Amino acid sequence: MKIDKTPIIIVFRFSLSLQKKDTMPEVGIIMGSKSDLHIMQEAADILDHLGVDYEMNIVSAHRTPDRMYDYAKNAHKQGIKVIIAGAGGAAHLPGMTASLTPLPVIGVPIKSRNSIDGWDSVLSILQMPGGIPVATVALDGAKNAGILAAKIIGAQQPELLNRLEKYMEELKQKVLDSAHDL
Repeated sequence: MKIDKTPIIIVFRFSLSLQKKDTMPEVGIIMGSKSDLHIMQEAADILDHLGVDYEMNIVSAHRTPDRMYDYAKNAHKQGIKVIIAGAGGAAHLPGMTASLTPLPVIGVPIKSRNSIDGWDSVLSILQMPGGIPVATVALDGAKNAGILAAKIIGAQQPELLNRLEKYMEELKQKVLDSAHDL
């Protein structure tokens, strides 16, 4: 018998939609363009760490408004419980999504190459009109958006709440270890 020694290469390819296989996502992570992925990946990473299933999509408020509308209107019907929306520049994606969905939306302002030092994104997401809330995290703060999404879901899931408590204890221990090392 001849053994094929060709190395197996596993390629991570980001397409317009990324979802963990064989799971029902609870968090929808959307972004205006692929250039936002390096920031939004931080939300995915912390959700992975906490054991929360998610999906990722590119849903531009300006370039694909019908896609955005469809996603926002139907995410809750697909089992999504929280949407994390990241956008740079004019950053309309979080607010427009919030105006169309009954789900909580967490906005991640992203400092893009054409931004005004990120302030345009921050203010666009932060200054929503009454009745259309968007929970806004810090500039490029996708990790905190992931944690907040997990906390929202964890309020109804004791196992996730326990994992969040463990994560908080890990953070505390890192600080105590750093203080001890001084």
